[in-house]
Amino acid sequence: MHKPLSLFLAFTAIWCQAQDSALMKTQVRHTIDELVEFVAIPNDALNPADINRNITWLSDKFSERGFNTSVLPTEGLPLFFAALPMDSKKPTLLFYMHFDGQSIDPSKWDQPDPYKTVLKAREGEGWRSLDFGELNDDIPYDWRLFGRSTSDDKGPIVMLLNTIDLIRKTEQEIPYNIKVILDGEEEKSSAPLPAAVDRYRELLEADYLIISDGPVHVSGQPTIVYGCRGITTMSLTTYGPILPQHSGHYGNYAPNPGMQLAQILASMKDAEGRVVIPGYYNGIELRENEREILQAVPDDAARINAALQIKTPEKVGAFYQESLQYPSLNVRGLSSGWVGPEARTIIPSTATAELDLRLVPESDGARLKGLVRKHIESLGYEITDDVPTAEMRASTAKWVTVDEGSVTDAFRTSLDHPYGEHLKVLLQETFGQPVVQIRIMGGTVPIAPFVNALEIPAFLLPLVNPDNNQHSPNENLKIGQIDYGIRALQALMTTPVAE
Repeated sequence: MHKPLSLFLAFTAIWCQAQDSALMKTQVRHTIDELVEFVAIPNDALNPADINRNITWLSDKFSERGFNTSVLPTEGLPLFFAALPMDSKKPTLLFYMHFDGQSIDPSKWDQPDPYKTVLKAREGEGWRSLDFGELNDDIPYDWRLFGRSTSDDKGPIVMLLNTIDLIRKTEQEIPYNIKVILDGEEEKSSAPLPAAVDRYRELLEADYLIISDGPVHVSGQPTIVYGCRGITTMSLTTYGPILPQHSGHYGNYAPNPGMQLAQILASMKDAEGRVVIPGYYNGIELRENEREILQAVPDDAARINAALQIKTPEKVGAFYQESLQYPSLNVRGLSSGWVGPEARTIIPSTATAELDLRLVPESDGARLKGLVRKHIESLGYEITDDVPTAEMRASTAKWVTVDEGSVTDAFRTSLDHPYGEHLKVLLQETFGQPVVQIRIMGGTVPIAPFVNALEIPAFLLPLVNPDNNQHSPNENLKIGQIDYGIRALQALMTTPVAE
């Protein structure tokens, strides 16, 4: 190649990269402005008027981008639906996000109004507030936007809108039909969703479901999550004397419900944390390739243990990711008598333990609760759904009241699903980094019944920073994650699935 030509091509490539970078910075700046506008609309999941005002804003913004929009009535608050004009020859991507937020206590925030976004930069161990006028053409990507729902989950919604803008500016084709369903009750369990799926099934038909919620892996690497654990709950109450009794007079005589409950709970697990109730882990098997993917997640056990201030983890799994592949049996609360300065020399009348059971797809919540009940009965206890009467207590020595909560099922898409492989490849090529693949995440999201009802492959594509403080005071979004989110969504919406 002639030297002048090679220099020209090199210069052209550099110029194009500079143009692309400038265009992205412009789009990031617009995203910031639009997010500040959106966050300013309160979105408390417990306030229907908030949700309606947010839907009005969403209707305007999606319509501006050429989406057809609908407000879908449900048994609770309405859902928001949007779709670009459809082409029957294209596969369909359905995006799920939510626009409601956790309630706020302004006194806990480091700003007067959590709905008025504050721009901040790191200063020592804390943060320094900035004026938005300081955002010049060279936007510092380590600065952050503080406000309720900046990350969870308004940020990703505004990233999606601005990705559409960028795709059009760059004249790229979208080889998919694009549908978006936005939830206004996610923070209060999305109870209307399963019934809404049945009602609007035809409208929501799609080939793939993309859920943009939650943070990328703590490493900051591109992340795909293939599922979420489910959850159910149980409340166990044991009984001693009908009223608390003097421990000097009746110690060694009246049965102590706290001790009974402690013995019941201790009998459910071995010394290393494994559930010993027969059949609890039935049906769970990890193939070698699945185990390899779990082990490839860049978790730092020493860092996790240091953060938790524990020396030795439980042994349900050999490492953190493996532990998430099994259902859990967690004591989330205990109550009996009085403690601390209020402690009294009494034998309590009752003791209560609150349990949560995290579920995986192989474990049915109703079945696991049945196994727990059967185990309690094997210890010589009678189970009742109500407080035992005097007659019941006189006829049987050991009673346990069991109150069961509802079941939210888990969901999980196979790690070897072709579209999952497609996502992994396009993220690797877009960011030049290994992609973290999470087989199932530890938490439970209300979207699970929605996913299971639609019966389509679902993938979580997290876009926000791992230290975003979602649900907590000082929730924030790192500006660099806006660039990341737009690039990820642009690649997703413009890269066809290989035939």
